[in-house]
Amino acid sequence: MTPLHHEQVPQGLRDLVVVGGGIVGLAVAWRAVRAGLTVTVLDPSPGSGATHAAAGMLAPVTEADFGEDAALGLNLAGAAAWPAFAADLTTATGLDVGLRTAGTLTLAYDTDDLALLRRVLALHAVHGLDSRELTLADARRREPHLGSRVAGAAWAPGDHAVDPRATHATLLAGLADEPRAVVVRRAATGLVRDTSGRVTGVPDAAGHVHAAGAVVLAAGWETGALLAGVPEVRVPTRPAKGQTLRLDAGPDLALEHVVRGVVQGRPIYVVPRAPGTAGVGPGHREVVIGATTEENPDDRRASAGGVFALLRDARALLPGIDEAALVDVTPRARPATPDNLPLIGPTDVPGLHVATGHGRNGVLLAPVTADAVVAGLAGTALPGTVAALAPADPARFHPTRTPTTSR
Repeated sequence: MTPLHHEQVPQGLRDLVVVGGGIVGLAVAWRAVRAGLTVTVLDPSPGSGATHAAAGMLAPVTEADFGEDAALGLNLAGAAAWPAFAADLTTATGLDVGLRTAGTLTLAYDTDDLALLRRVLALHAVHGLDSRELTLADARRREPHLGSRVAGAAWAPGDHAVDPRATHATLLAGLADEPRAVVVRRAATGLVRDTSGRVTGVPDAAGHVHAAGAVVLAAGWETGALLAGVPEVRVPTRPAKGQTLRLDAGPDLALEHVVRGVVQGRPIYVVPRAPGTAGVGPGHREVVIGATTEENPDDRRASAGGVFALLRDARALLPGIDEAALVDVTPRARPATPDNLPLIGPTDVPGLHVATGHGRNGVLLAPVTADAVVAGLAGTALPGTVAALAPADPARFHPTRTPTTSR
C-alpha cells in the first residue's frame, strides 16, 4: 500500500480510528472492516515496530510458566483463534500468512537444563497441556540436525508458528482492497474529547483531526503517552527491548519444526519458515533466532553481546547454523506492562478502547485481541473467551476501579 497524500485523508466522521499499524492494530482494523465499520488506521510506518522483529511463535504451551495462570488462559485462547483468522485472511486476499502447524521441539542442553525442562513438563501436566518428554533418539528422528551434546527433549504438538511480516503484508493488502478502510501514514499526537468527555477523534502530526465514533489505541509501548490528557485511563506500557536474527539457511539446515531450548539456563528459540522464503537457490528458507530481553529504550541499535549470545546458544543446539548466512539483525521494543498481561477492550472513557501491552505475545494474541475489541465496540462479549480475557481488563491499573478478575 502506498502512502496517502493529504487530499486522500478521509473527511467526516468514521466509525473507528485505530492508532497503530502493527499486527495487533491491523488485525483490529481488518476485523472491524469485515464487521461493516468504516475504519482509519493511523501510523507513520506500519509494521516497523515489534511486528518487524517478531519470530511468530504461537506457543501457549512452551510459553507457560510458573505463576502465570492468567497468561496461560489468554494465550490458549489466542492460539485457538489463529486457524480461523489465517483462513479468513487467505480466503479474502489469496495470500499466504506463513502458518506452519508442525509442532515445537524443546531441548535441554545439559543435565541442569533437563531438570528444569522436567519441572516445566510437570507444570504442563497440572494444566492438562499436550506435551511430553522424548528420548533423544525420537528427537533426532524429528530433527536430524540436533547437536551431539543435547541432554534431553520434549514435544509440544500444538505449538506452531506464523510469519508476522507475511501476515502484516497480507493485512495491509486486505485493507487496501476494502473501500471502508484507509491507512494514513501519519503519527497520532493525542486525543480529542467533547464536552461530555467522550473521545471523538485523533489529531495527526499534520494537524488533521480524524473524527470517529470510537478510537482504539494499539500503538504498542507508546500507547500510554497518547493518554496524557485522559487522566481517567492509566495504561502503563513501557519498552522492553529485544533483538532477533534472521538467517538464510540452505538445504543443509532443513529444519521442519520450531526448536526451543535452554542452554545453561538461557532460553533460545529457532523458528524456520517454509522453503523458498529466503535466498535464491532451491530449498533456501528464512530461519529466525531469538530473542534477547532488555529493560532498555527502543533505540533500534543491536548489541554485539546480544547477537553473540543468540548465535552461541542456537549453535549449541543446532551446529549447522554455522553454515547459514546472517542477513538481518532486528532490535525492537515490545510493549510491556507491570503484570506482563495486555490491556484489551473498552475503557471507562466513552469512545475509547485499548489493545496494547502484549509483550512477547503480540502475534499470538492478535486475532483474539481483534475479535475482543470488535465485540467490545458492539457492546457484546466474545463468546467462549470471557474468562480468558478478564485478566486483560484495562481498568485494573486505575486506582478508582477494581477489575473483575486479577492476575
